[in-house]
Amino acid sequence: MNPTVRPARACRRRQRGVVTLEFALMLILGLVPLLLLTYTGVMIMAVQQTLSMASAEGARASLRYASNSDRRAAACLAARRSMQWLLNYAGQTPDCSNAGAPPIVVSAPAPCAGLASAQCMQVSVSYDYGSKPFLPGTGRLYGWMVSEPIRSTAVAQLDLGTP
Repeated sequence: MNPTVRPARACRRRQRGVVTLEFALMLILGLVPLLLLTYTGVMIMAVQQTLSMASAEGARASLRYASNSDRRAAACLAARRSMQWLLNYAGQTPDCSNAGAPPIVVSAPAPCAGLASAQCMQVSVSYDYGSKPFLPGTGRLYGWMVSEPIRSTAVAQLDLGTP
């Protein structure tokens, strides 16, 4: 047998575990952070969708009642129902009796921006991602992009029954 062949085989046999180790490190250091960032991005989009739906539902609910206080309370309750999972996660319980404090703010009826003869109500909802991120540490990571609370606003033009 050729004496130079034997050391090459022995060397290859000792190197077999290195490829597995390199693959494991690549997986941990490359793929897992990418998946975590993707998950966080998807959750931010889910928050934005939830807030959009909550503000629209609140604005829609404000159209069902006659008195202004009933309209504001109904709008706040509808928005709260639509974003309940987000409020539970953030540990917030908004008070709909005054509907004037974040995360749900319902304005009093006021003249519409483009049509002063009509009355409008504005429903604004928000979520502060920086203080309650879905994955620890991503609040600072996404801080350059999500520096302010994520917000959504909907406006309802009220039918006051006047011709």
